[in-house]
Amino acid sequence: QVQLVESGGGLVQAGGSLRLSCAASGRTISNYAMGWFRQAPGKEREFVASISWSGGRTDYADSVQGRFTTSRDNAKNTVYLQMNSLKPEDTAVYYCNARLVTGWNSVNDYWGQGTQVTVSS
Repeated sequence: QVQLVESGGGLVQAGGSLRLSCAASGRTISNYAMGWFRQAPGKEREFVASISWSGGRTDYADSVQGRFTTSRDNAKNTVYLQMNSLKPEDTAVYYCNARLVTGWNSVNDYWGQGTQVTVSS
């Protein structure tokens, strides 16, 4: 139903900043919770940040709290992840996620293709 495309990844020095974008198409994302995940080589995919479209609530992993900020632009059907004070351990492929709650204990998840973020030390 929803297609997601991430952009904005690249190579940055430690301490630098990067802004990722997630553009949605096919459906409006107004009723979807949106999130960011990342996966480093040899590791499982982990939660980074999320934002609720209905309530404007945001949540962050402890490892990025205070450094990363997620935001939304309903007019552009786009979600952003502003990453500041980047560290080498932030190096990973970053994925955009859209979650539709379909029941008390059921959801539909949609994923983008990912964008590479590399932080050099």
